[in-house]
Amino acid sequence: MGAIIPERWARSSRNRRAASSESARLALRLRHAKLRHRAVPEDVDYRTRRSLDRRLFETLLAGEWISKHENLAIIGPTGIGKSWLACAIGHKACRDNRSALYTRLPRLIDELTLAKGDGRIAARMKSLARVELLILDDWGLQPLDGNARHHLLEILEDRYGQRSTLVTSQLPVARWHQTINEPNIGQYP
Repeated sequence: MGAIIPERWARSSRNRRAASSESARLALRLRHAKLRHRAVPEDVDYRTRRSLDRRLFETLLAGEWISKHENLAIIGPTGIGKSWLACAIGHKACRDNRSALYTRLPRLIDELTLAKGDGRIAARMKSLARVELLILDDWGLQPLDGNARHHLLEILEDRYGQRSTLVTSQLPVARWHQTINEPNIGQYP
């Protein structure tokens, strides 16, 4: 004759297993996200001198813009924590059961150039198109050459209206066209 387990213990055990399973899935999403900083939304300091609007940032953390497949740019001078804030948003996206991926744009361009050379480019581009939140850090550190421009435009085309992209940059948007380095691609008015 088997032991009789009170219902509350059985429920408690199921809850613990479910919580453990969700914790493992979150850890996996965070590992795949490759976030540069261990930034979490709870650690955001709204008192620092970076003109961060608390209400706006909390709206961004809620993630509706990701659900709508919109994009975001965090722009400001060196040292104000753009990458850290982007990673906090990425962490929150992972907590919300979304896939995220952080990469520095210069490193991604180098990686895609190598992937093109050894035949992995299609698979890599497909994986970039699937991630729900792609964080491209350090946009505009140097002008894009033809290869970099092609890769970046393909990534953005694949994601447009389908997934969200977050870009960090030291450059004001009005100077982005210089970085694109191609007169035939639309210029910011």
